[in-house]
Amino acid sequence: MALSRSAKVAVGVIAGVLIVCLIGIIVIALIFESLSRPSVQQNSVLVLNVSGSLPDYVPDQPFERALGIEQEQSFTNLLTQLRKAKVDGRISAVLLDINFPGIGWGKAEELREAIADYKSGGKPVFAYLELGSNKEYYIATAADKIFVPPPGDLLINGFAAEAMFYKGSLDKLGVEADVIQIGPKYKNAPDQYTKTQMGDGQREVIDAILDEYYGRYTNAIAQARSKSVEDVKALIDNAPYTPAQAKSLGLIDDALYRNEVDDALKARLGYAADKELKTISGARYREISTDSVGLSNGEKVAVVFISGAINTGSSSSGLLNGDMVGSDTIVKAVNDAAKDDSIKAIVLRVDSPGGSALASDLMWKAIENAKAKKPVVVSMGDVAASGGYYVACNANKIIAEPTTITGSIGLFMGKPVVKGLYDWLGVSNEYVMRGKNAGIFRETVKWTPEERAKMVEQANAIYYDSFVPKVAQGRNKTPEAINALAQGRVWTGTQAKENGLVDDFGGLEKAISVAKELAQLPADKDVRRVLYPVGTPWLESWFGGSQDQDAKAKQAQEQLLSQMPKDVRRAFRYAAMLDRMKNGEAMALMPYELTVR
Repeated sequence: MALSRSAKVAVGVIAGVLIVCLIGIIVIALIFESLSRPSVQQNSVLVLNVSGSLPDYVPDQPFERALGIEQEQSFTNLLTQLRKAKVDGRISAVLLDINFPGIGWGKAEELREAIADYKSGGKPVFAYLELGSNKEYYIATAADKIFVPPPGDLLINGFAAEAMFYKGSLDKLGVEADVIQIGPKYKNAPDQYTKTQMGDGQREVIDAILDEYYGRYTNAIAQARSKSVEDVKALIDNAPYTPAQAKSLGLIDDALYRNEVDDALKARLGYAADKELKTISGARYREISTDSVGLSNGEKVAVVFISGAINTGSSSSGLLNGDMVGSDTIVKAVNDAAKDDSIKAIVLRVDSPGGSALASDLMWKAIENAKAKKPVVVSMGDVAASGGYYVACNANKIIAEPTTITGSIGLFMGKPVVKGLYDWLGVSNEYVMRGKNAGIFRETVKWTPEERAKMVEQANAIYYDSFVPKVAQGRNKTPEAINALAQGRVWTGTQAKENGLVDDFGGLEKAISVAKELAQLPADKDVRRVLYPVGTPWLESWFGGSQDQDAKAKQAQEQLLSQMPKDVRRAFRYAAMLDRMKNGEAMALMPYELTVR
């Protein structure tokens, strides 16, 4: 029924009032933000919490920030605080409060480099850790001083890598994984469903990774603590240690409580004994803009974050699937950066184990188009493997850390066969088909020899006609040479550089420096970083949209999964991946979720 004229006027008035109110809220929030921006006192200590999940990138939410809602700290933002503090004359020292950060060894290496860069400005760094395992201590060794409280522990007792297999569980459920692997020795992702222990290829790769990591770890400690590598290895073999023992062995500088560390900083910075140490937290210091300290004042360089498992559609996050980077989101970001003439270069920050081969190729194409307009440089984080390497391979330059996990050029396809589960549940089913291969994705029957041959043909086409040639083109090698390096084999950054799969070592800062050089920008002038993808507009996040229709169901799922152990959640993620493959989707995914403790 059509609204009367008076009703339309009333609706218009109400809408106008709401708009005015919203504008008023925005204005008040912005004024409040400007008034509440922190001031940094002279001779202050920046206290950085190196803890939490530390995702590679968290899009900025200006409106939420204006309302005082604390933003999640990202790894990239943590590095930015060190960059600012180096040139900020009001900051005299940094205290790192290290508490089990959720980062891998590639980012741990990158953080150590950022600490070293900060120290090059002549300012001290102290590290405090209540419990120090391998990674926490590795980060701390980049500091000038290391402190552990008297009741703490130093748990530097060697490296261990875990591999999990779910075939036993699937057997009990009556589920069988029917898979095809391109690179059967090293493309081991399906082994989680088809085996109960490591194969020779997986064991060979993990051994090589542990050797690389352990070598770099012991060398770093030896250099930082003025010891021989042999002495460090002996110390590790006899760990763990109490703080008193660690101090006597020269692994830490003292066993101090947190307030006593403040006293040590006061003495280092020349404070009078009766004066209180002036500190500013990392959360507050994030509100100090980079341009206010003389950074971010040059030409624009785009930084596009490709963080998480790769899938088609839009990017998302959750406990079940973790961070998912969507091809639609990244293609739009790359296209936007490419067509913006004020942006002189593009840096892709890739931190992904791979995923959908289709989504990887769609992103590859957008990157190839962008490269025709301006330089494209890749910065690899903890992992840039399989599909993560696919999207990186055609960049002008690829930068990785020595401990980055990369390569894994290969793919697999498969489907779950649930006939045994159906029998156990008392479920029966029948298929009525037209067409010779109409039943190729039946979930109760393994592939026939003819169907398997067809799927192998599809997989070979993706690997030999697309993945390998595109890597060969990007790395200026022959397809034969790339195939010899591929076969699903995982490499460390060091090995990848030796094999020509990456160009140089370093983190995001190194990649930006290379991008400046390729774009012929002044080396001695900072650049203004334009970060992609942008955050969800606040109106959409508040009032919802098409992506929020299943929000309640998703919230219930998240609450259930949050109560489960981490390893169980990981099993669910891989089960979800197997379910995605049932419609024939090829997966360019790292062969296992490698966790080195």
